[in-house]
This record gives sequence, structure tokens and C-alpha cells, in this order.
Amino acid sequence: MAENRRKNEGGWTSAATLSRALPFIQRHAGAIIVVKFGGHAMSTPELTADFARDIVLLRQVGVQPVVVHGGGPQIGSMLSRLDIKTEFKDGLRISDMETVGVAEMVLSGAINKAIVSAINCAGGRAVGLSGRDARLITAAPKAEGLGFTGVPIATDTRVLTTLTDDGFIPVVSPISADENGDGFNINADTAAGTLAAALGASRLMLMTDVEGVMDKDKRLLTDLSRQDVQTLIDDGTAQGGMIPKLTTAMDAVAGGVEAVVILDGRRAHGLLVELFTDEGAGTLIHA
Repeated sequence: MAENRRKNEGGWTSAATLSRALPFIQRHAGAIIVVKFGGHAMSTPELTADFARDIVLLRQVGVQPVVVHGGGPQIGSMLSRLDIKTEFKDGLRISDMETVGVAEMVLSGAINKAIVSAINCAGGRAVGLSGRDARLITAAPKAEGLGFTGVPIATDTRVLTTLTDDGFIPVVSPISADENGDGFNINADTAAGTLAAALGASRLMLMTDVEGVMDKDKRLLTDLSRQDVQTLIDDGTAQGGMIPKLTTAMDAVAGGVEAVVILDGRRAHGLLVELFTDEGAGTLIHA
């Protein structure tokens, strides 16, 4: 006798959702999408596991995701435990030699391998690396007074394309080195934007701990041009850590990335909502 199956509307609803997603899946199939994952978006094992499943699903339907991660809160926590004082300037951490060593330990060590393990446990094939590896990102000091806080000056993305072409999911720590091999802590948003432009990515997804870009009345702005973004910076609406995110978005779009999305990484499956539904999530920034 055939096994009885439960009859409910859930299956039909799920099937309808999948059917509506088909045009979006077809649109993004074969595209490189760079996803910046970090901060409070990775604050719990549950959020990280949800993120990992979403990344594996993207790969499964033909998207080629490249993950770049940060870890500012985790770096801050470790510095506090080690009684190392740290300061910020315009949303960027001022890094001396000791600070960048701790940042490398946290980012390229614990966090990178935790994300790789989560993706692999979800059925993907993730490979962890940093900006140091294969000269992926060459850094230089960002500005006087920021110490070993760096800015990308060159990229060599061959290691990433080799991995993605063979079905792997690269997971990149933004710790990089200058031409002499000295380590530099690059802002993860900046690193993700630089790699997205170098790879010719169709989307750069900046997952953060806010809903998106807000106006002066704290209302979500869902669609912005580069000029709109510049206005938000110039008039002081954008402050603190949002400034490097918006600067990254403008640079990425100018570098050929089709669009950048700033979205709330604390909400499960925001990536899928943005890419595969009409609703979208967060703030879309375009040329």
C-alpha cells in the first residue's frame, strides 16, 4: 500500500514561491556575486548556519558566490580581552602592529575557518583564504595616522576564478600585505568592493547590522543613485561605519559592478529575498 502523505497547503505555497523565483534564478545564473558577511550578521551560530545554506543554494542554482567577511566586533572583543586599546577614525579602526596581528589571528584564523566549516556542513565546497594568498590583494597605508589600516592598490583574482570555475566557494579574509609582505587590515567592505569590481561581479551584497541606508528621519531608502549617495555623505546624513559602505558602493558601481545592495544580515535569508523575489531587501545602489 502506498504510504500516506500529509495533505496541507504548505507544499503548494512553497512550490508557488519556487516557480515565481525562476525568472530571477535565470537572470543570475552564471553570474559572480560577491557577498560581504560580517559584524553582527555572524553573531550567532544560527545566523551563520542560515547564511551558509543560502550561499550553498546560490551555488546550486548556478550563481558563483564569493564571500568576503569582516569581524569588527570579534576583533574588538579580542583586543579588549588582551587589554589592547584601539581607536576609530571615520568608521575605520586605527591599527598599529599589535592590533593588525590580533586582527589577522581573528579574521584569517577563527572567523574564516568557522564560515568555511558552516558552508561545508551545509553541503558546499568552501575554501578559506586571505588577501595575502596568491597576491589576491596588495595593500598600502590608507592614510597618515591610521597605522596598518590599509587600502587595496592592486588585485590578482586568478585564484578566485580558478576556484569558482571548479565549483568551489571562496571565503576571503580582508587581511592583506603590502609589496614588502607587511600585514595590513583592510576594511572588509572596501575589500569586497575592490574584488567585486575586479571580478566583474553583477552584484555586491553588503550584509550589515542595519536595515539599510536611512534618511535623516530614519526611514529606509530602497533605491539610490551614485549622486544620491554622495549627497547623503556630503550633508552628514550618512555617518560612522555607513560612510565606508557607501563609498565602497559608489566605487564598485563606477568600477563596473551592476548594482550594490546594503541589507540587514541579522534577518535570515535576506540574500534570497533580494536576488530571487520582487520584494528585494535593503538599499539598492546603482549607476
